[in-house]
Amino acid sequence: MDTSQPVILEMKGISKAFPGVQALENVDLVVYGGEIHGLVGKNGAGKSTLMAILMGIHQMDSGTLEINGHRFTSMTPHEALEAGIAYVPQQVRMMDSLTVAENILAGNLPVNRLGLVDWKATYQEAQERLHKLGLELDVHERVEGLGVVEQTMLAIAKALFSNAKLIILDEPTAALSRVDIDRLFGFVRSLKKMGVAFIYISHHLEEVFEICDRVTVLRNGQLVGTYVVSELDIPKLIRFMVGEDIRDYERSSSKQDDPVLVVKGLTRRGHYEEVNLVVHKGEVVGLSGLAGSGAASLGRALFGLERRGIGEIWVNGKPFTARDPRQALDQGLAYLPQDRYRFGLVGSRPVRENVTYTILHQLLNPAGLISFFKERTLVQRYINDLGVVCPSPEQRVNLLSGGNQQKVVFAKLAATRPSILVLHEPTQGIDVRAKIDIYRIVDELASQGVAILIISSEVRELLGVCDRILVMYNGKITAEFKAGEPVTTPENILLTIEGGNIYEQKQMDPVRS
Repeated sequence: MDTSQPVILEMKGISKAFPGVQALENVDLVVYGGEIHGLVGKNGAGKSTLMAILMGIHQMDSGTLEINGHRFTSMTPHEALEAGIAYVPQQVRMMDSLTVAENILAGNLPVNRLGLVDWKATYQEAQERLHKLGLELDVHERVEGLGVVEQTMLAIAKALFSNAKLIILDEPTAALSRVDIDRLFGFVRSLKKMGVAFIYISHHLEEVFEICDRVTVLRNGQLVGTYVVSELDIPKLIRFMVGEDIRDYERSSSKQDDPVLVVKGLTRRGHYEEVNLVVHKGEVVGLSGLAGSGAASLGRALFGLERRGIGEIWVNGKPFTARDPRQALDQGLAYLPQDRYRFGLVGSRPVRENVTYTILHQLLNPAGLISFFKERTLVQRYINDLGVVCPSPEQRVNLLSGGNQQKVVFAKLAATRPSILVLHEPTQGIDVRAKIDIYRIVDELASQGVAILIISSEVRELLGVCDRILVMYNGKITAEFKAGEPVTTPENILLTIEGGNIYEQKQMDPVRS
């Protein structure tokens, strides 16, 4: 990083308190032009609050804020945009039904002499703007037809067209494949060369080392320090984040001989083909593959969120006939979605309701009404067992940290007492400490006999928690790796995920594993 570049942002002594919580205390942050600056910390460390102050959403209690040499004693969202600060969230929000060009030039569309929109000029100007950034998108296409990485790059480009000098990227790769991550990082690096600065927020620490120049670490609302990334390693950064050494999670197998989930010849054209797999009682099986490999579609189809296709599925020795989520739960299969905010939780409702809304029929008293004593007792038990940190069961879920939100989803699923639990990216968007907690929950459920299928791109995490890891490529299960075998390495698994083959003659048949 070139420290001769001008300072874009300087935040000094920032403090912020909410009722009963000191969210930030005396935090400093300095970002240079042309720098990609990482911001890391556990959920609840203060990252979101610090960025909310920068964007004018919250007002600081004390401290100073300078942007391009101009001091602000307070900040509004409009002033932040005028000062050249832009925020690109994990879930990009754009005008999906409009074209790329309309999104770029919204509010400033070229008009002709009659005062009507000059569409030819609109598309031409949008194309020229994108070309200057080296971004090749079809300006005539509706945004809803773009992939996640294209939408993210478009959001960054749109911010630059609004004169942004510092762009905050919040978990930008959460839903991206490795190929798309490389595309996004290439685009960000090209903008860095133009002098654009970025604050990069991520729980994927490998990405911090891949793309960031410096990194600022927050812990419990306080500044731990700012470090040159090339002078750190991941264990040291984790120690700064959590205040102690954290080892990769490892578990003892609870696998029993009884098959719980059996899938034979499951085929859905364009999604997966001849899928055969078995998950035994107490077994944890990982399923990994690139975006579009079929792994995600398989998980959703098992739970009845998508058409299943043809083939046989058995749960506990009985034909699995469920065609929707309610039937799937009744037949013993529960599913944790990748997007917990949209599909796993009702954020505006309390923890209590989120845990029990799938099992209210089990909490009725003799009069046919919900027994609030039964409900509160059950919810408090899961809060204690899963370590959900919340003031009370009546706390709104959207006010919890990401890790605790994920634990609430686990509590909701565990309350259904499933035989098979399908988890789609269970640690996405949560910090390293919360990840360990989640995998301890997985281990505990497995020890109780629950069969668990984890669909995840986090290969190193799967290695620590799974009895077996299956790889999908182009809709087919192409490889199986068993815990403890010499070939079961991250490198070999990643090779097969990308379509390579470490086996010359060995034929895989996961059904007979």
